[in-house]
Amino acid sequence: MIVFIAVYLGVLNLLTFAIFGFDKAAAADKRSRVPERALLTLAALGGSPGALLARPVFRHKTRKQPFSAWLTLIVFVQVVVGVVGLVWWWKGRAG
Repeated sequence: MIVFIAVYLGVLNLLTFAIFGFDKAAAADKRSRVPERALLTLAALGGSPGALLARPVFRHKTRKQPFSAWLTLIVFVQVVVGVVGLVWWWKGRAG
C-alpha cells in the first residue's frame, strides 16, 4: 500500500509540475489555457508539492488571487490531515 501511495504521489506531482509549465507556455504563446480549477484540483488530489515547486520555477500564478489563497488553503488542509493521520497512526501503534 505504501508503494502505491508513493508512486501515485510521485506521478501526480510530476504531472502537476508539467501542467503548470504547459499552462505558462500557453499563456506566453496566447494559446488555450488550463483552467485554474484543474490546477487546483491536481493540487488537492495530492499534487500540491508539484504546484508549489512549479510556481517559482515557471514564475506562474505567483501573484494571482484568489488562486494563491485557494492553493494555500489546500496545502494547509493537507498538512492538518497528515499530522492528524500520523498522530492517529502513532497512537494505534502504541496502544
